[in-house]
Amino acid sequence: MTIRILHKPDNFVQWLMGNQDQPFVYEAEGVKSMRFCCTAVQSSMRLSHPFELELGYTQAMMGFMLFNDEPEHILIVGLGGGSLSKYCYRQFPHARITTLEISPKVIALRDEFMIPPDDERFRVIHADAAAYLANNNVQADIILLDGFDGDGLPDGLSSISFYANCWRNLRSQGVLVSNLLGSSRCVGVCLNRLRGVFNDLLWSSKSFDSSNLIAFAVKSERYAPHWSGLSTKANVLADRYQLNMPWIVKNMRRRQPSI
Repeated sequence: MTIRILHKPDNFVQWLMGNQDQPFVYEAEGVKSMRFCCTAVQSSMRLSHPFELELGYTQAMMGFMLFNDEPEHILIVGLGGGSLSKYCYRQFPHARITTLEISPKVIALRDEFMIPPDDERFRVIHADAAAYLANNNVQADIILLDGFDGDGLPDGLSSISFYANCWRNLRSQGVLVSNLLGSSRCVGVCLNRLRGVFNDLLWSSKSFDSSNLIAFAVKSERYAPHWSGLSTKANVLADRYQLNMPWIVKNMRRRQPSI
């Protein structure tokens, strides 16, 4: 196995011990990854298929298509290696893709991960997502939350006020998708906050290949899941995108037996 560690400073081990928020690029077995430490992978790209979704949790986040498969504006919090941003840019050619990233050092690695240059419908914005959403009126159809640092999910991206600003920045039929990872207590707190902000219109699914939990929150007050219809749509989307949408529907329903 060939391993390459790119963009690393001198005294690498010592640097890792004291600088967990500094990204570096790790390449092995045909997969290039962004990491903040030796164990946690922030993003991965298979070199032979750079615009596909390598990690199962990113595939699960595409479950928003069960609610809206023709979005006009997708807002993504957290660039990482750009997996979600690139995929949405290619798969939804009529949608605007806006990505918020707080770390200039992460943005500086965009060429390593073949992230497209900004154009009329694709933008990477250097910004604190919490402040940006508090001070703007984005009106997105979809918001994808995947913002993590070396310590995990930042408090500023999981507070009640942040989720409320996400709700405000969604259109009337908008969908928020949140990647949740951490202790069961931490995940439970986030789910309860989302449930409160989105008036209990919240469903969740486990990732295909990890402990990540993906939460789907719907803004529309009149929405109610019709499971047979969602299952039919999942099969159509699975054929179109080669993603396991039926598994997501089954997992969502199993995790919400009272609905």
